[in-house]
Amino acid sequence: MSLGELASQFESLAAAASIGGRRLLGLDTNPVSAEWTHITKVDPEGEKQLPVAYPLYLSHTSAVSVGGSRDVTQQNTEETFDLLTDADVPAFHEPSAAAHVTEQTRDQAAFLAIPEVLNGDSQGLVGTLGEGIEYVREDLGPGMVEEKLGFSLDGLFDGKLGDLAAAWLMEEAVFEAYIIMNVDSAAAREANVTDEDLLTPQEARQRALAAEYHLESELVYLEYSGTFGGEEAVELLEAIDDAVAWSRIWYGGGLDSRENAQAVLDAGADAVVVGNVFHEIATTVDVGETSAACYLSTITDLPDPEDRATRYLAAGVETTLALAGIAADLDDPSTAEIREAVADSPPGEDALATVLDGDAPSVATAIAVGLLAERFGLSAGKSFVGPHIGVDL
Repeated sequence: MSLGELASQFESLAAAASIGGRRLLGLDTNPVSAEWTHITKVDPEGEKQLPVAYPLYLSHTSAVSVGGSRDVTQQNTEETFDLLTDADVPAFHEPSAAAHVTEQTRDQAAFLAIPEVLNGDSQGLVGTLGEGIEYVREDLGPGMVEEKLGFSLDGLFDGKLGDLAAAWLMEEAVFEAYIIMNVDSAAAREANVTDEDLLTPQEARQRALAAEYHLESELVYLEYSGTFGGEEAVELLEAIDDAVAWSRIWYGGGLDSRENAQAVLDAGADAVVVGNVFHEIATTVDVGETSAACYLSTITDLPDPEDRATRYLAAGVETTLALAGIAADLDDPSTAEIREAVADSPPGEDALATVLDGDAPSVATAIAVGLLAERFGLSAGKSFVGPHIGVDL
C-alpha cells in the first residue's frame, strides 16, 4: 500500500469516527464552548471606546469577540487584545480583513473565527475566504516561520511551507455561517445582501442544514446588526434550532434589554452577541437609563443589573476623578514620575480587586499610567490604554 493510499484510509477512518461520534453517540466535539451564553463584541476602532472600568463589566460575559468593519488595523487590533489580557475573559478574533491577523493576534486569541455569509453573493462566502487563505499561504505563514528562525525555509520545500501554514490555520479556525437580515447594515453592504436575499424561516432552516452538514460551520449566526429582529428573529431562530444539533446558534443585533436577550435565548439561540451598547457605556453618566444597565441586563443570569451598573459607573467616576486629581498635582511630569504618583494606590484598584484578584494592582496601574501619559503627551511604553479608554482627563 502506498503512502497516499494509507493517508486516504486514515482520513476516511477519522471522518467516520467524527461523524459517528456526533450523530450516533451525541458527542459534543464543537470547539466553541457550550457554556458560552453571552458574547461581547469589542471593536478596535478608535471611536468605539471602552469604559474605564471595563474589566468589571467583562467579568460577567462568557467571551469577547474582537473585530470591526471600519477603521480597523493590525495595530489597533493588537492593542485591543493587549488590553483584554487584563480582563480575565477568553477572547477570539473575528477579522474583517485577512491582514488584521498577525502572529500576535494568533497567539492571544482563543481561536480565529472566519465568517461565511449564507445569504449574500459568492464573494461573501468564497471570495473573502479565498483572499484570506492567499494571505496566510503567501505572507503570514512563511513570514512567521522566517521571523522565528531568522532565515527562510521556503526554498527547501518547493513553496509548500505556505500551503502547510494555510491548511493548519484553516483546520484550527472556527467558521461562522452568517445569515444577515438587516439590509441597512455594514455587514449587508459588504456581503451584498439585498431585500431579495432576506430569508423565510424555511429558507433559514435549509441554509443552517447546509452550514452544519456540508460546510461544517461551528457557528450559525443570525445577524441583525444594530436592530432587534423581534418576532421575525424568534421565528428564524426556532427554525434554525430545529435544523442543527452540532453547530452553535448565536444571535446578534440591537440587544439592550434582558427581555429581548431572553426572548432569543428561549427561541433557540445558544448565545447572544452584544456590541454597541457595551461601547456606549463610555459615553453615559446618568444611571437611570444608562448603557451600563442595558449592557448588563443582556446577561440574563446576572441578578439586579441596574444595581450592578450603579456600582460600576460609580467605580468609573471615582477612578476618573482620582486620575484628574493626580493630573492636577503633576507639573510637566515624566513617565517615571507618573508611575511614582500612582504606585502606592492606583485609582480603581479596590473596584478591580472584586473581579481580578491578585492582578488588580497591575491592571489599575496600567490604566492610570496610560491615561495620565496621554494627558501629558507622553509615551507609556507598551501601554495602549489612552486611545481605547473613553476617558478625557
